[in-house]
Amino acid sequence: MTDQEKLAAQEAERARKNREEALRVRKQFDDCGITGEPCGFSMEETYLPMADGIRLYMRIYRPEGKSAYPVLIQRSCYPHQMEIYEVYGEELAKRGYGYILQVCRGTGQSEGEWYPNVNERADGLTTLEWLNAQDWCESIGYFGASYLALTGWAIADAVPEKVKGMMLTVYGTDRFKSAYEKRLFRHDILTGWSMSNAGHPVTADYLESCRYRPHVKVDEALWGGKLDWYQDYIHSVNRSDPYWQHGWWKQLAEIPSKTKVPIFLIDAWYDHHFGSAMNTYQALNAETKKHSWMDIGCWNHSSEECIDWGEQHNLENGDVKRLLEWFDLLLKEKKLPEKRIRAYVMREDRWQELEDWPVPKKEEAVYCLTADKGLTESKEETAARAGEVSFDYDPEDPCPSHGAESCFTMMEEAGSLLQPAPDYRPDVVSFLSEPLTEEKRIAGGIKVHLTVKTDVDDTAFSAKLCEVFPDGKAYNIRSGITTIAADLPEGAEYHPGDAVQVTVDFWDIVWTLQPGSRIRLDISSSDFPQYAAHSNYAGIWADQEKTRVAHQTICAGEGSRLVLPLL
Repeated sequence: MTDQEKLAAQEAERARKNREEALRVRKQFDDCGITGEPCGFSMEETYLPMADGIRLYMRIYRPEGKSAYPVLIQRSCYPHQMEIYEVYGEELAKRGYGYILQVCRGTGQSEGEWYPNVNERADGLTTLEWLNAQDWCESIGYFGASYLALTGWAIADAVPEKVKGMMLTVYGTDRFKSAYEKRLFRHDILTGWSMSNAGHPVTADYLESCRYRPHVKVDEALWGGKLDWYQDYIHSVNRSDPYWQHGWWKQLAEIPSKTKVPIFLIDAWYDHHFGSAMNTYQALNAETKKHSWMDIGCWNHSSEECIDWGEQHNLENGDVKRLLEWFDLLLKEKKLPEKRIRAYVMREDRWQELEDWPVPKKEEAVYCLTADKGLTESKEETAARAGEVSFDYDPEDPCPSHGAESCFTMMEEAGSLLQPAPDYRPDVVSFLSEPLTEEKRIAGGIKVHLTVKTDVDDTAFSAKLCEVFPDGKAYNIRSGITTIAADLPEGAEYHPGDAVQVTVDFWDIVWTLQPGSRIRLDISSSDFPQYAAHSNYAGIWADQEKTRVAHQTICAGEGSRLVLPLL
């Protein structure tokens, strides 16, 4: 297939998905049961000058018969999704809202140069100050998902007086958390997104791009030109690096603590921004939390169902009803919300209101790994069944991501999915508990502590927790990864052959393990392309030119354990 044919196929697929999403959003409006005050609408296209004279394209939808009305606004870098925005404009205007869609600088019909993230604060504030001054604008609500939520967070601490609240979905202000886990890059988020939003067509194969070494050269070698902002991502592997501690990303991370308007934060267990979003909620100041809502559901980044097991009847995966409830309360009833936190309980198909987030830990269940590949809570069995379990890890043949929480480009792999049989690859070691005699409700961040040895100077260890149903089928709950270098004390070096402890931290979850099920923990050294495949050489991952096989050892016993926080 030629490059031109590849681009045509990409465009056709993108158009198909947009049509499907537009129909889905329209159906949500039809089914939500909230009609407001039905009225006609009008739409106009215009350009708004920014502070430097660059003009940004806007569509303005107005409800007919009203001289002043509440206005909902979005700012988007995805002009190809105009069919979706048209649905929002028409349906909101019919319900008495004005609606504005502004296209970000350098994309679509807007003027200027596209450079992700950095212009959104200045352009967003200029736009809101203009809207705040319009006589027909009674009050303002800001909403959006993903990058459209980023454009909201970018200005949340400095909005003008008519802005009464925001609804921001599947995004967080902790960009480092969305980019790295223990020095391993989240390819499936930022490599895939960067290829699709490079500012010029990219036809290179995605997985080939993820595998390219040294990765520092992938943009010029395969993507048609150097992307400075991508280079910044791939070389800033530590939270303490200047890229994260100065400039825009530092400013963005601090915005929640300074935000004064109510926030409705929505995310999902299998959204790739979940970790960042949870850190963002925690960073909100106490006064803002008093009037903010948070919903944590079970879907992927596109609000699609992503569970292989059972029938779910209460997912509530869709933003339209939430949007209308939130802004009707704020802008039409003119009331301040009271704090609310709701989480979808996995394996129970129900929502639960929580007093706080993170969920206060009540107790822990600790399962130690045994040399015969068991998981036990018994100290006696742990001592009697201690020993070593070994496997080889080859970066040229990484374990493929399947059942993940940090997938975007390969979103079909995100969710709680049916897993292969235990020990399904030579580099996957599966540890299995006895059947549970009672339910265990996990609530919070799971940890896996491992005592390990290897024959290289740095490597990775991954972990995936599963529930094995009574019929023998296993479904993933959470997964994570770490590197030896990330878990060593600052300035320390690893000496091949030494036994050291590493920790795999999982994102929070609320999941009720059922009686009769078993717990399965898969240990490996890769999860690709959810994370970059570690080369087994020390240093910055993107600079590594070659790989080597690592011989890994897990020291089973008290030093290797699974820790479950229980509600």
